[in-house]
Amino acid sequence: MSHSVQRRWYPISFAIAALVLLPLSVLLLSWQQVDGEIWAHLWQTQMPRLLGNTAKLLLGVGVGVTLLGVSLAWLTSLCEFPGRRWLDWALMLPFAIPAYVLAFVFVGLLDFAGPLQSLLRDYFGSGLKLPRVRSTGGVILVLVLVFYPYVYLLARSAFLAQGKGLMEAARMLGQSPWQAFWRVALPMARPAIGAGLALALMETLADFGAVSVFNFDTFTTAIYKTWYGFYSLSSATQLASLLLLVVALLVWAERGARGAVRPANERQRSKALFQLRGLAAWAASAWCGLVFACAFVIPVLQLLLWVWQRGRFDLDERYSGLILHSLTLAGMAALLTVSVALLLVFARRMAPTRPIHLAVAVANLGYALPGSVLAVALMLAFSYFDRWLVMPLSTLLGGAGKPLLLGSLLALLLAYLVRFIAVAYGPLESSLARIRPSLPQASRSLGVSGVALFTRVYLPLLLPGVLSAALLVFVDVLKEMPATLLMRPFGWDTLAVRVFEMTSEGEWARAALPALSLVLVGLLPVIVLIRRSARPLG
Repeated sequence: MSHSVQRRWYPISFAIAALVLLPLSVLLLSWQQVDGEIWAHLWQTQMPRLLGNTAKLLLGVGVGVTLLGVSLAWLTSLCEFPGRRWLDWALMLPFAIPAYVLAFVFVGLLDFAGPLQSLLRDYFGSGLKLPRVRSTGGVILVLVLVFYPYVYLLARSAFLAQGKGLMEAARMLGQSPWQAFWRVALPMARPAIGAGLALALMETLADFGAVSVFNFDTFTTAIYKTWYGFYSLSSATQLASLLLLVVALLVWAERGARGAVRPANERQRSKALFQLRGLAAWAASAWCGLVFACAFVIPVLQLLLWVWQRGRFDLDERYSGLILHSLTLAGMAALLTVSVALLLVFARRMAPTRPIHLAVAVANLGYALPGSVLAVALMLAFSYFDRWLVMPLSTLLGGAGKPLLLGSLLALLLAYLVRFIAVAYGPLESSLARIRPSLPQASRSLGVSGVALFTRVYLPLLLPGVLSAALLVFVDVLKEMPATLLMRPFGWDTLAVRVFEMTSEGEWARAALPALSLVLVGLLPVIVLIRRSARPLG
């Protein structure tokens, strides 16, 4: 392809990369002016506790998701036991439950005044004392149950990709199954486990809803309180930049771990390697079943119960508005994000140069930005544009001179775009990679080019990837709480915002209806994920 044709993709790629660099630049520039009084107050009253809580959360969730994800992946991918066939895919279903939904279900079910503790006190006496669910351990448990699928899915794929040759060689050398796991399977799966762990820890840092339900202060809650409590957008942005620094360190550590070990390159197995029998088999079934019950079955059943008891009475016009706003935002964001991601994918295909590769890499950094960080950065940027450009221009033209960008629908859609470009890019890139260059070349030789080439050749072949990407972005936007809560236009409440409002007031039963709606919609991408990862195994 000629250099002139390749250069046509440069402005598009650089413009998209600039959108992602905008919030990053705002975070860095926010340190030009520091409010000493607010920072002194934060350091004296909150900062040590915030640092301690965040460190405890990262450590506890990191250990928990690793133990849970790796053990479940090992059992379902290499061992045969009762129930393994359906538990293999069922253990991915907790992906569909947002962290803040599982959090308020656990609090409502296990709190002192909840049904479980009340029942136990009636049976064993009022003097019975149980551990508090609103504790560090409680929030760690909830986040582990929500985020372990990241490690489980990637570790499971890594164990399956190792084939049977290496494990059989280890067994022939006298290694027991346990020794073969520690000395062969686990070291080779370390890059995949590290990638899943990094994703889980980034989601933990970005979480706002779950820690709010537990009244557990972290950096994300501090950002929200600094903005709305001290009315200091710049101080909130500076806090967000510190959080982003931790995220960047996690990404750097994960990339280093990934490059340390080369993945196996064997054919996948057709059956399990180890046939568990007797007590070991039933222990494996019980362990996998217990995790699945706690992470998915019990929460969904509790939501259904609350919906029947109280939530069904909220099915009114306001709830219809929440659904309409949620679907409208998710649909617009999915359409915009998939369109922009398509441009990036084609830019990389049509102009495979180093500048394009760099621009695409920068554009995909947005997913590493927590929603709260992205929100405060973009709001500060739009506040600046309103103050120095939009309002003076509006006054000059005889308008009202009011801010137009801050708190607008455009700002919220831009936040979704920056955050979820990477989500749409993956399926689209995979779909385009399966189209051989010879096919469009043959079409051009027959006189089909330009828009006709895209609509008649590329689009039909890309359609499965486009639908998968749109579905993933659609559901991620529905569940996104921090960015929506902070940036939504006036009157644009969504299901996620409704869940936050009800849980803030302790109205668990009334929060169940929007929460159950989010869970049911969240099952769609999980089913797509399960189908993609399906494989023949005994």
